[in-house]
Amino acid sequence: MKLPVYMDSHSTTPVDPRALEAMLPYFAEKFGNAASRNHSFGWEAEQAVESARAQIARLIHADPKEIVFTSGATESDNLALKGVVEMYREKGDHLITAVTEHRAVLDTARRLEKQGIQVTYLPVGEDGRVDPDAVREAITERTILISIMLANNEIGTINPAAEIGRIAKERGVLFHCDATQGVGKIPVDVEAMGIDLMSFTSHKMYGPKGVGALYVRKKNPRVRLAPLFDGGGHERGMRSGTLPVPLIVGFGKACEIAGAVMTEESARLARFRDKMLHTIMETLGEVYLNGHPTERLPHNLNLSFAYVEGESLLMGMKEIALSSGSACTSASLEPSYVLKAMGRGADLAHSSIRFGLGRFNTEEEVDYVIGRVIETVRRLREMSPLYEMAREGIDLKTVNWKVD
Repeated sequence: MKLPVYMDSHSTTPVDPRALEAMLPYFAEKFGNAASRNHSFGWEAEQAVESARAQIARLIHADPKEIVFTSGATESDNLALKGVVEMYREKGDHLITAVTEHRAVLDTARRLEKQGIQVTYLPVGEDGRVDPDAVREAITERTILISIMLANNEIGTINPAAEIGRIAKERGVLFHCDATQGVGKIPVDVEAMGIDLMSFTSHKMYGPKGVGALYVRKKNPRVRLAPLFDGGGHERGMRSGTLPVPLIVGFGKACEIAGAVMTEESARLARFRDKMLHTIMETLGEVYLNGHPTERLPHNLNLSFAYVEGESLLMGMKEIALSSGSACTSASLEPSYVLKAMGRGADLAHSSIRFGLGRFNTEEEVDYVIGRVIETVRRLREMSPLYEMAREGIDLKTVNWKVD
């Protein structure tokens, strides 16, 4: 087994060698611009793009014409929210989302609030799920968009997207879903789930960084978007800019591979995840699972270790790549806003670790990580005066901490 061990697949994944192989010719040999339609170099590039578009659409049960290429999920989220608000402003000015969404949605919603848009931020339960009834109750005659993620990037909880989609259809409201963590990992069917707009990206599913997509429904209803920026009118006028053909080819191949291996891969990673969960919890006391126990991504495990700082645990296992929260906010010393929204106290929120299993992890690596986690948690707890007090039966919640 080689060190270091990578278990941070929610933040990014390595490019699958098969996707890399598909990409390579389009960097130098087949370098045409897909918008150059008057010679063979452009035709070849355009054909590659359209082939990839079909591969991507097939994975989510969409029409290839409904796939709009972007630079990644953050841009896709921005285009969905801002594009709908600008296009449908005369119809309404109310947006519904959840407090546990990715920052790409939350920060966009806050920007829209400054422009006069009313935003409802729905709470979540202790398991991190959004209640469909809360969505229904939040809809008003001014609501133009519901934006709820498919699966949470920190705790792996899967939201009841199909139920939310049905509610949106009943009320005539557009439904946007940030499915960045779910596409390629669990089955996604935009038609069956009633999704009108969906954001996802290549690098979370063993494709290259720098390319993503926004699914935009073209009928029942036809969704219209105002573009974020203007240019040559690429991507049906929704996203101008020269298409990165090699990246798109890699994205398409990654989707094709995901569709072929998803069933077996998800079962294997879920087995690894459950082995980690049960062994760690049975060996160590006061370990808490964050997120829904069953409605969760197969490769996600988020645990809180009482009396241990998450950052200290990470530093004690430098040969293992893990995360103490979202990769986009891990530079912050604040406890996870997702865990706080679920009702976790600051102490347990600070002690959380996210394990992101991936396609190339082996059982040997899983066993190694389990052993190192148990060893490091025990060592850190032995150094913790709080743990010593708790072992002596002192209720820490009743202690009157005095600072001179």
